[in-house]
Amino acid sequence: MYTLLLLFGEGEKLNALQMSCRGIMMFLVMLLLIRISGRRSFGVRASLDNIIAISLGAIMSRAVVGASPFVPVVVCCFVIVLLHRVTSRLIAVSKRLSRIVEGEKILLYEDGLFLQEHMKKALVCEEDIMQGVRESALTENMEQIKKVYMERNGKISAIKK
Repeated sequence: MYTLLLLFGEGEKLNALQMSCRGIMMFLVMLLLIRISGRRSFGVRASLDNIIAISLGAIMSRAVVGASPFVPVVVCCFVIVLLHRVTSRLIAVSKRLSRIVEGEKILLYEDGLFLQEHMKKALVCEEDIMQGVRESALTENMEQIKKVYMERNGKISAIKK
């Protein structure tokens, strides 16, 4: 017990060795959490996935610096990851829940016209759309573009004619 206390410390008065040991443990815990949560959590970048990444980072940092007890922080992180996994599975099988949690794509441009009301809803301007067209369709010529959408993850994608 003395060795664990020496390596990991307690409270907020931690030395560099203790914070480093806590950092190593949180790194290993994070690897396990990523495997439990699945690839989606740190790959898709939908709003739900951003929530998990930000929450875990904020909570885990408390354990590293000693602001919160180590074991309860790890348990809390496991609960959040399991909740994310359950929610992700439910979204995968329920279109209705998927629309509620992740929203729907928004049509921004169609057949030569920028759809101003939809652009307001998506909080984008013409230059944002043009950037998405350049990135996804590899062109600036809007005559080659049939439709442009803001996808559920916030990216802009274009469909060529």
